[in-house]
Amino acid sequence: MKFKAAKDILVNGIQTVQNVISAKSALPILSNILLEAEQDNLKLTATDLDVGISCVIPVDTQEAGAITLPAKRFSDIIRELPTDNVGLTTKKNNLVTIETEACQFKIMGLAREEFPKLPEFKDKEVLKLEQAALKRMLGLTAFAVSFDETRYILNGILFKVEKNKLVLVATDGKRLAIIDKSLNQSLEKELRIIVPIKTIHELMRNLQDEGELSLVLGSNQVLFDLGKVVIISRLIEGEFPDYRQVVPAASENKMRVDRGQFLLAVKRAALLSTPDYQAVKLEIFKNRLVVSKSTPDIGESREEIPIEYSGKEMAIGFNPGYLIDVLKNLTLEKIDLELTDGEKPGVVRVDGYVYIVLPMRLG
Repeated sequence: MKFKAAKDILVNGIQTVQNVISAKSALPILSNILLEAEQDNLKLTATDLDVGISCVIPVDTQEAGAITLPAKRFSDIIRELPTDNVGLTTKKNNLVTIETEACQFKIMGLAREEFPKLPEFKDKEVLKLEQAALKRMLGLTAFAVSFDETRYILNGILFKVEKNKLVLVATDGKRLAIIDKSLNQSLEKELRIIVPIKTIHELMRNLQDEGELSLVLGSNQVLFDLGKVVIISRLIEGEFPDYRQVVPAASENKMRVDRGQFLLAVKRAALLSTPDYQAVKLEIFKNRLVVSKSTPDIGESREEIPIEYSGKEMAIGFNPGYLIDVLKNLTLEKIDLELTDGEKPGVVRVDGYVYIVLPMRLG
């Protein structure tokens, strides 16, 4: 194998795939990136056996071939090279030469045959999605995923397709995020899969603000084809909880508030939160909201912001992080927060999106 490439393009390709590599892999080959040079392009692939990712970059291929190289060392070398043009050549016994006009490295690789093959998805139904739409949907749900491994079924996002509607659902037991979107195509049968959060993070890192992607489902795996980048992942097996049972009916008791003001007020109050005293207090009065925080031996804060509200007065506590997550990812100027009383969840409903957050005990 022999090719020449622009340094920045090579660095970007390595960065795209190396995030899935585990630092504590039991198999040495899983610490490597597979490089496959073909006519005018180089395909880079990495996997941890649960998630695999590959991308294609343009190179000047002089001799086709393949090799695997240690991801971190390869990345570090390319990043530190002094010039923009890089040549890479494989020699006998998996020795690889990396050179520029004035600099040369030789490092040992491993044969491509040792690298695990990613599964193939032939003759499967393909679901087409807009990349920008999926990026927005993931941005409004991913933060609600649970990281409690004893509840592994919640360690990902539920993708559900019913006819021509896509629904994404995530929950950690204390909050629930649901978003749906109409599709331009219908599937013959209902699709329900749980995509692990590691895969979701890779998707969010690579989704663009334009173009389409293809979702292809295998027996217990899924493929996301973004064009230059392909992500393949195992699915979480099991039955996702019936989230529809916990979605309250729409309430007329709504507090309309400027999203940016509310976000900054909660952020400031959260500065006094501790693991033992997390809750931020919201006191809702007619047309005004008081956001406050009092933490023993730390201090207290109080801030008042205008709202549109004519319901009953109440006080309620929330985990500030749960409010910040949704407020910073929504883009509307004003939002409605539905409140029933200090013991019931708060609900944000916006254009096909529902976010439910349980209250916290104050004090």
